[in-house]
Amino acid sequence: MKTRIIAAAVLVPVLFLVVLAAPKIAAAFILGILLAIAAYELLYRTGLVQRLRLVVYSCVMAFGISMWSYLGAVRAYFLLMLMVFFLLLFAEMMMDHVKVSIEMLGVCFVAGLIIPYMLSSLIRILTMNVGRYVILIPFIVAFMSDAGAYFVGLKFGKHKLAPVVSPNKTIEGVLGGMASAVVSMLIYTVILDWPLQFDVHYGLALLYGLVGSLAGTFGDLCFSIIKRQTGIKDYGNLIPGHGGVLDRFDSLSMVAPLMEALLLVLPIVVV
Repeated sequence: MKTRIIAAAVLVPVLFLVVLAAPKIAAAFILGILLAIAAYELLYRTGLVQRLRLVVYSCVMAFGISMWSYLGAVRAYFLLMLMVFFLLLFAEMMMDHVKVSIEMLGVCFVAGLIIPYMLSSLIRILTMNVGRYVILIPFIVAFMSDAGAYFVGLKFGKHKLAPVVSPNKTIEGVLGGMASAVVSMLIYTVILDWPLQFDVHYGLALLYGLVGSLAGTFGDLCFSIIKRQTGIKDYGNLIPGHGGVLDRFDSLSMVAPLMEALLLVLPIVVV
């Protein structure tokens, strides 16, 4: 617990510095590195794919998705990247179809394309007109939901949510996480409204917190079941007390793309 708190106390200010003050290209580069590490964790650390070239292709693709998001998310460039990634993966299977299965390629697509695309929503949010002001929303929803679920579950948790997938997760904890996310979003909306003088929608803030917390819980369970099936405790040890990149960003992988979609369809800030 102590190590976990110390790591969070160090990482949170760094996170604020990167997303609020650093050049956007620096944020994209750093996220790209983290996405490449996440791809490695999902493929190699789990033992699902230990063929070096497949892992490298997936890590490079993961990094490229972040930079593509920063450069405007142009569809033509994405299609070219996808074609090259597709060709490289299937070329590996053609060269050794006995050892390289379609299941392995499927995991590579998840690690190198799908998860990076979902998490790179953070960069696409950052590059919006009001990106510097709304980029904290996915972090607030995901991390405050996690914190609320942890502490409420620790104190009041009695009814298991998914005992096989995540034995420590309780229904009471999930409800606490939802409440924490909603309250945190309402507080942040007040900050956007009063000191920053934005025209905001408080009802949408409640919606962001509510559905975002539920999405984060589902994301957490998704990565937990992979750990159960592969027999690992953590995806890595990059972050003391937290594990690897996927251990820390599991809920964010669902929250970030949902927040991007909501900001585009139901913007909480009116420009």
